[in-house]
Amino acid sequence: MLSPIRLPDETRRCLVLGLAGSIALAGGGLAAGALPVRDTLAPALGLSDLRQHQSVGLVCAYFGLALLVAAWWRLGRAVRGGDPPSPRGLLLVLAAWALPLVAMPPLFSRDVYSYLAQGAMVTAGLDVYTAGPSAMGGPLLAEVPAIWQHTPTPYGPAFLSLAAGVSGFASTDVPLGVFGMRAVALAGVVLLIGCLPRLARACGVDPAAALWLGALNPLVLLHLVSGAHNDAVMLGLLIAGLTAAAARRFAVATILITLACLVKAPAALGLVVVVWLWQRALRQPAGAPPSPVEPSGPAFSRRTATLRALALTAGLAAAATALVTAVTGTGYGWVRSLTTPISTHNWSLSSTVGRITRNLLEAAGSDLAASAIPAWRWIGLVAAAAATLLAWHHRRRLGLVYALGLSLTAVALLGPALRPWYLLWGLVPIAAAAPPNGRVRRWTALACLALTVTVFPSGFTPSADELAAAVAGALLAVPVVFLFTSDTVPAPVHPYRGTEPAAW
Repeated sequence: MLSPIRLPDETRRCLVLGLAGSIALAGGGLAAGALPVRDTLAPALGLSDLRQHQSVGLVCAYFGLALLVAAWWRLGRAVRGGDPPSPRGLLLVLAAWALPLVAMPPLFSRDVYSYLAQGAMVTAGLDVYTAGPSAMGGPLLAEVPAIWQHTPTPYGPAFLSLAAGVSGFASTDVPLGVFGMRAVALAGVVLLIGCLPRLARACGVDPAAALWLGALNPLVLLHLVSGAHNDAVMLGLLIAGLTAAAARRFAVATILITLACLVKAPAALGLVVVVWLWQRALRQPAGAPPSPVEPSGPAFSRRTATLRALALTAGLAAAATALVTAVTGTGYGWVRSLTTPISTHNWSLSSTVGRITRNLLEAAGSDLAASAIPAWRWIGLVAAAAATLLAWHHRRRLGLVYALGLSLTAVALLGPALRPWYLLWGLVPIAAAAPPNGRVRRWTALACLALTVTVFPSGFTPSADELAAAVAGALLAVPVVFLFTSDTVPAPVHPYRGTEPAAW
């Protein structure tokens, strides 16, 4: 029988402050969120009337967002304080903060409507890798942003099978489809939070610290829970696979991580961890503790073990890929779709520098202006590859999971496309494995704070009036946070509990 969850006083205050913020954010989303174009989402709530008060909704949403962010930051101090919450206590806080967002329309992105349209295309037998949702038409097309209506999907068959199931069940009922896709994302989040503490322990990191940074941070709540992004499924499978690898269940790890990369391709980097750990296990002397996936005979040489681990991992990954692709019936167009066109207005580092270069070349009358953005995107990809190789070169010092987190962060930051939730690719492994008192943890947490305000609740570019309303809402939260916390003396911050990360 489970014992009652004890919440320290400071943790309880953070729970209440964050819950108030989450409720305000969800309420503001009823007027300013990524609502369906057609008024199909609970008409009884009068959403048509609420949409006429979008500025009020933005004030409410950003008031709530500021409270939520303040609660998360203060909770981080509590985790390192003299009376820290347990991992179970943090999960209770996460559930409280997430609950209001689960019951409301999506926020900060309209991608969930694209997922539904792509799932409907799979159900209808259309090729999602050669055509966009416009090829199907129907009521879902109106919900997809115009920029993506003619764009083939970049997602793998594992995710498309889930989207097709939800879309087939919901049919033309958009609200039901939205909540169905959110249920899929929540399943990914549940898998993530179930495995993250165990992975952190294997890496010598305090599970509570890993949960605070990797699961309770605002990007998870805003974009995986509320926005229902498929990155939740990818990350849940990836962390589950790494946890299985840490437990020497290499076949299971390979299959889970392969499924993750059949949602989104960057997860394939996790297979490098499996190969490395598997070959190390194969090189163990005969007297070492046995593993169910290892032979019981004498150890292999380094070369033989590496080739064997690589062959086993590649074989299992290929078999899983073939099976999922066959079941989904989408074919192998997803390989070609990895080069799906990227919005020219994307605000990734390489695209931004490319636009600046293009404008300068156009002003100078150069014929090279049209090549500026593609050239800088290739430079970004080369830089990401170099950063990845550098991280793996230092894997013995960093540890495999930490190296993976840094590699995925480089791919997200230097790749041709960037969205706030892409940072989670690397953030979650970093939360599980980064040195307890290192600068990377602090900078990652600060990056989370900065990225919470880069996308508006509607998913569209804001006007000047909307920016003013957002700022006003955030400023209104300042005195509330001050009054809520002014009568408490922050406990001294201690180093994260746990040993230094293990370089396994």
